[in-house]
Amino acid sequence: AVSRAQMPGFLSIDCGGAANYTDARGLRWTSDAGLIATGTPISTPNTSSTDTQYATLRAFPSDGAKHCYALPVATRARYLLRATFLYAGFDGDDAFPEFDLYLGATRWSPVVVYDGARLVTREAVVLAQSSTVSVCLSNATTGRPFISTLELRPLNGSLYRTDAEARAFLALAARINFGAPSPDPVRYPDDPYDRIWESDMVRRANYLVDAAPGTVNVSTDKPVFVATSERPPEKVMQTAVVGTLGELTYRLNLNGFPGDGWAFSYFAEIEESVVPETRKFKLFIPGLPDVSKATVDVGENAPGKLRLYQPGYYNVSLPFVLSFAFRKTNDSSRGPILNAFEIYKYVEIEPGSPDALAMASLASRYTSLGDWANEGGDPCWPSPWSWVRCSSEPQLRVVSINLSGKNLTGGVPPELVALSFLAEIRLDDNMLTGPIPDLAASSNLSIIHFENNQLTGSVPSYLSSLPKLTELYLQNNKLSGYIPKALKSRGIIFNYAGNMDLKRQGIKRSTTW
Repeated sequence: AVSRAQMPGFLSIDCGGAANYTDARGLRWTSDAGLIATGTPISTPNTSSTDTQYATLRAFPSDGAKHCYALPVATRARYLLRATFLYAGFDGDDAFPEFDLYLGATRWSPVVVYDGARLVTREAVVLAQSSTVSVCLSNATTGRPFISTLELRPLNGSLYRTDAEARAFLALAARINFGAPSPDPVRYPDDPYDRIWESDMVRRANYLVDAAPGTVNVSTDKPVFVATSERPPEKVMQTAVVGTLGELTYRLNLNGFPGDGWAFSYFAEIEESVVPETRKFKLFIPGLPDVSKATVDVGENAPGKLRLYQPGYYNVSLPFVLSFAFRKTNDSSRGPILNAFEIYKYVEIEPGSPDALAMASLASRYTSLGDWANEGGDPCWPSPWSWVRCSSEPQLRVVSINLSGKNLTGGVPPELVALSFLAEIRLDDNMLTGPIPDLAASSNLSIIHFENNQLTGSVPSYLSSLPKLTELYLQNNKLSGYIPKALKSRGIIFNYAGNMDLKRQGIKRSTTW
């Protein structure tokens, strides 16, 4: 068992798990039972994994709704976010599941199961824009959406910092440990940030194929200096592949590409008999001549042995099928070396609804009242909350709220004032108190239902100025004062019966004007 204490800020969620526990790596796993209001915990049959977190999953109905986890984060902090999916034939269906994974309102990645026994992993590096990050499953085209684990790892300092991080996050396409001694990945505690470095011994169709003849593994047990921007773990840098015949070649499919990406390679001279200055090589990528100009000189950029050099591109356009070669230069006596590389795709962040913050604040008032207040994610996208309707043009805006009979207490939620595109509000049959708020900015309001509450104060005069108002229900409250005269000339359905202190100015207490 690992005795090392877990890094601060780690969050490991066992989806569908019934209890909290600590695994053999020293990672503390938390059941998702109190973190999501929907879905069904399921024990996975026929799984060969010995990891406890893959003994269960949480499955969701294929109902067109989105199902979201809200993960606590520190605003403006950078995180590695990982979601995993081990199908294991949990539903006995002949069709493998296919659905979408969302980060807030942004489509992160499709999740497509091709092999029920193979773990599907999605990773992203995100800069937290608020105090929570929403991970949502939606849009199932076959089968049921499901999830096995969610993991959140804080990234310190300069790790994966980009100029675009406020408008795009990084979605992992490949993170490879070359020259690995076994198929096992390298991760925590060897990597303190718990990145998973996949072994180059794990080969699959169209992934790390077309290796050049003469490719051999080399390794060292001596310490390697790794204090560069991304700090790959020493264990990864202690192994490498070398092209003894002058070149290293590989071909792999990059999930999510073509597109703009972040790509870095990690080199360290770990062969004891090599004078570093004798190893120089160039990168060649067919169809990308500008990228192929770089010469890698480990000895010049990381003087001496056992020191990391990480050249790469913060923004480079890459194809879906990436073929590349490292070839030694004419003045080099040794073939190229490669310890590791990482490739991420930039995923542009969709802003979602401008009403998202106000709606999240509104829902947070009532989280104890039911699942409806805990749906999470963007209120409008990719599907609206169950009690919300939205418009889509020119922006995603909340146009209707229906919270009839939800046992609401306290005042009318003040967040309504900020929802300037509202056309319909239904808050009837609750226990709301206090005055009717100023909704004058919501000039599209046509239907207002506040009946059967305990509202007090007067009927606001601005109601008569709402140009589209057609239906106003205020009956059975505790309103007082006079009904605004201007409402008399409006051809609207207006019910105000049951407000004993509401003065009619000589008008019969009709339910319709």
